[in-house]
Formats: sequence, structure tokens, C-alpha cells
Amino acid sequence: MTRPFRFGVNMLTLTGSVEWRDRCRRAEQLGFDVILVPDHLGMPAPFPALVAAAEATERPQVGTFVLNAGFWNPTLLAREAAGTDALTEGRLELGIGTGYVREEHEQAGLPFLSPGGRVDHLRRTVEEVDRLLRDETHLPAAVRRPRPPLMIGGNGDRVLRLAAEYADIVAFTGAAAGSDGSLTMITAEQLDERVAAYHGFASDRTTPAELNLLLQKVAVTGDRRGAVSDLQPPFAHLADETLLELPLFAVGTVRQIADQLREQRERFGFSYLTVLEPSMEAFGLVIEELAGS
Repeated sequence: MTRPFRFGVNMLTLTGSVEWRDRCRRAEQLGFDVILVPDHLGMPAPFPALVAAAEATERPQVGTFVLNAGFWNPTLLAREAAGTDALTEGRLELGIGTGYVREEHEQAGLPFLSPGGRVDHLRRTVEEVDRLLRDETHLPAAVRRPRPPLMIGGNGDRVLRLAAEYADIVAFTGAAAGSDGSLTMITAEQLDERVAAYHGFASDRTTPAELNLLLQKVAVTGDRRGAVSDLQPPFAHLADETLLELPLFAVGTVRQIADQLREQRERFGFSYLTVLEPSMEAFGLVIEELAGS
């Protein structure tokens, strides 16, 4: 079954109440289905920003993309998620991953665990948050039942197994994080293998999760090579042709980008696409082209 497209925008900056609400309303006007907030130091605090986004808009869902599990105690996270779901009248999508930036943990005075330790903590967090949000006696109570939709982000086998057990949405990345937090781009063929691994782990599910991909760059242009010629690390060492073949870049005319995304949905199953805030306006043209497909 081919899922219809959904589109999210990950909002990275917060300069004030009026400006934040204006940008959220603009995202709604452009056709985005989900307004998202990351979980990095120096960026908007996720849950209050989502409540404000929901107050400013009518249609979009709001979500975290994605929480750093290392920042969160599961019991406190369940409180925040349930309270936010209630205040947004059931519009919350809760996204979470292991976290990968060592410097942020050090700045917050939190341990930066080994890759395996971060996955262990993610599992404990997901299991407990899932239990608490499903508990009808939990206060505050979430609006969405049996709980708000859960997104799990990551590409590794253990994270994908966890996603197969718990996630309503799986967020794949076009990059693999090293033990030091550095990112290495993965090819389309490697992404094929990761998606296949998820489906293998989820083979006993009646309905597999919705699949999400973060598009790192969107550029509506007739000069595809020029649009990727000045990229910074971790992309700078890659040849232009290699960059243009990466699924996480959407570069070309509106029609070319729309065709690329349809092809990627057919190949990988990515029906839920997220862009970064700087690409919001450009991607609005693509949303218009893809409307209803």
C-alpha cells in the first residue's frame, strides 16, 4: 500500500512570540502537515514551542524531531508529552532518538554514553514512556488514545528493532553518526538496506510504521550542480554527482523534485518528508506540486 505524502518542517530558531507564531502560520499556509522542533541546545525548547505553534495554527500536527533521550528522565518526559498533547488538543507526535552530539551532553553536565549505552537508554525511555502514556490513570492525561503517535529516529539495527516494536513512525537519516558525534553520509544503496532491515524486524506487524526521511537541502533551481557546489562538511568531500544522487537532497525544478520524491516513495517507502526551516519556502512549491498524491 502506498501511503499519501505528509510534510513536516523542523523549526530551528526562536526570536520571539510574535515572530514564532507568524512563521508557524506561514508553514500552515504553505501546506505543511506537521510543525516540528528539534532537541538541541541553543534551539527552541521543544514542548513550550509546540504549544505556541498549536495555538497559532489550526490544521498541522506538532512534534519533536527528535528528542535526545539522553536529556530526559522517562517519567518527566511522559509528563511533558501528556501535558503537551492535552494543551494542543491531541495534536502531538512524539519523536525520540539516542542523541549524538557529545558537546551538548558535556555542556548540560550529562554523561555521553557509548553508542550501545545510548541505545540502552533509548530503549528504557521508550518502554517506560509507552507504558505511562497508555496508563489511563496517568496524570496529566494525554488526549490521543492509546497514546500520542511515537516516532523513533535512527538507522542502526538495535534502534530499528526497537522501532519495529513500538514506533508508529520511523525516521531514517541520510547520515550515520560516529562515536564522536561526527556524521557520514550514506548512499541510496545503504539506505535500501536499512529500510529492508526495518521491514525484516517488523515482519510480524499487521501494519508497518510510516517511514520518514529528513531532506537536508531543498533548492528549486535549473542549475542542479551549482546548488550543491558550495556545501560544507560533512558533504564537502563528495563529488557533485554523488551529492545529487543522495536521497536527502532535493535539488532541481519543482517538477524534477516532485518526480524524485515520488520515485523515492516507490523505492524506499518514504511518504513522510521533513525539511529544515531554511528550506520551508522552497519546499512549499513542491508541496503544491505533490498535493493529493
